[in-house]
Amino acid sequence: MMDVAAHLEGLLDVAAHLEGLLKDVVELDGVELVYVEYRPEGSPSVLRIYIDKPGGVGLQDCERVSKQASALLDEENLILRRYVLEVSSPGIERPLFREADYRRFVGKEIRLITTETIEDRRKFTGLIRTFSEGILRLEFDGETYQIPFSKIRKANLVHQFK
Repeated sequence: MMDVAAHLEGLLDVAAHLEGLLKDVVELDGVELVYVEYRPEGSPSVLRIYIDKPGGVGLQDCERVSKQASALLDEENLILRRYVLEVSSPGIERPLFREADYRRFVGKEIRLITTETIEDRRKFTGLIRTFSEGILRLEFDGETYQIPFSKIRKANLVHQFK
């Protein structure tokens, strides 16, 4: 039987390695590499690259990154099986993956789910007040909650319609 934890750790290692290789290629012309996701299960496997830039990314940005990433991946020969390469924007309700994301979006509204109960809840929607030393301070329902980064399962910006 497969060790699920080892399998997930292996996927994270592959994605982190790919992210390291792709960062310099992607981050030209003000484009930011938001996240790399590698899904080897299925045929073909899928490599997703999420990019962003002020004002949003366009089709030309995605095409450029796709061509450059594809050339680099072919040269490095890292993925040994058939795969589909997808390059896109993270969307208007951008996921937050790294500690730097929380610092960047201080003052913005987010929706998050924790891995365990914090003060009798696991789902929060509120404003990021601060993020430092691995602790998110989130204002929610008139109170400020301190949520360790390690306890955040999923978080997304909440789009404000105008």
